[in-house]
Amino acid sequence: MIRLAPRALAVWAALVPLAGPAAAEAETDLGAHVTIELNAVVPVDAACRMSFLIQNGHASDIRQAVLEAVLFDDQGRVDRLTLFDFGELPAARPRVRQFVVPDLDCAALGQVLFNGAETCSGDGLSPTACSEGLELRSRADVEVLG
Repeated sequence: MIRLAPRALAVWAALVPLAGPAAAEAETDLGAHVTIELNAVVPVDAACRMSFLIQNGHASDIRQAVLEAVLFDDQGRVDRLTLFDFGELPAARPRVRQFVVPDLDCAALGQVLFNGAETCSGDGLSPTACSEGLELRSRADVEVLG
């Protein structure tokens, strides 16, 4: 049995309640940024379906995330600018979002550049919460930049 001196016991009793909220927040805070992975690009008729895995690492939900993207061809030329509406992103939960881009040849897609967030809203979040510290990955043969 461990015995604590009365003074140590008093300090311990005072600190335990303070650890609760901080520990809970640390569990849901996955780095306080958004992570986007281009998971797949699949030709669909005369279009390209792009599948993204996105995770909100903030401690609170993102109500709406709309990001501006620039699509480059495999020669590095701008094909188009577009907005991807990732919608609602719950804290600490991965989501898959798919976008069908008309008149885009998946085989000719070389890069996706996320220019920034057109819309990023959520309780206690700054307008830059969706773009600041953005972590990007790709499992496709398409480079993702930001």
